[in-house]
Amino acid sequence: MRIGEIAALVGVTPRAVRHYHHLGLLPEPVRRANGYREYGIRDAVLLARIRRLAELGLGLDEVRDVLADDEGRELVEVLEELDTDLGRQETVIRERRARLAELLGEARAGRLTAEGPVSPELAGLFAGLGDVPASPMAAMDRELLALLDTVAPDEERSKLIGAMRSMTEDPAVVARAHDVYARLDALADVDDVDDPRVAEAGQALADCLPDSLVEQIGEQGGLPQGRLTEAFFGDFSPAQSAVVHLALRLLRERNR
Repeated sequence: MRIGEIAALVGVTPRAVRHYHHLGLLPEPVRRANGYREYGIRDAVLLARIRRLAELGLGLDEVRDVLADDEGRELVEVLEELDTDLGRQETVIRERRARLAELLGEARAGRLTAEGPVSPELAGLFAGLGDVPASPMAAMDRELLALLDTVAPDEERSKLIGAMRSMTEDPAVVARAHDVYARLDALADVDDVDDPRVAEAGQALADCLPDSLVEQIGEQGGLPQGRLTEAFFGDFSPAQSAVVHLALRLLRERNR
């Protein structure tokens, strides 16, 4: 058989056959006088086995290890490992589909947030805070929370959202939060950290923050240092940054 014939017989492409030769999975057959490869039945059997193993999900390095073990003992080991891995993948897929079903339900009901998809906990927090018309700071705040919802460890994310959820349980606190957004928006282009509005906004923000949030901030009353913190303040004006730092310091002092 020529390469095209054995490839068609086994159900692979000639390119795949050449690749298996290159990797050493399939030995090169003898060549005719004209230079063409001449494949036999044993080559077809081996090629078919390579195809079956690859279709099971084995990597080509694993296929090579299996083929090297004539007694098949390593095949059992590799297949058991593959079965365990597929089981983990099934679990992940089920979890993702369950989450997707929730998101589809929210989207069909018109409740999917602009920052979504987010966790159900954060979606509930957003719903409790309500809409803040045309507030750049509110939009930035929601984007940051959506980012933390994705990258923060589950335990830390749950603590943060749980601490902030108490804000949504009191309409008066929600109204004050909207007022704080307006105060921060007014400082968007202000460089003067001694502007009297900084102290007023800092106090207003501290009054909104729940005491339980103190566990999420640094020992000195500020956010933990790092690239995420730098990015958080990167879009703030000096005055807005001063407001947040002041509020966190006041919150820490309030809980001493």
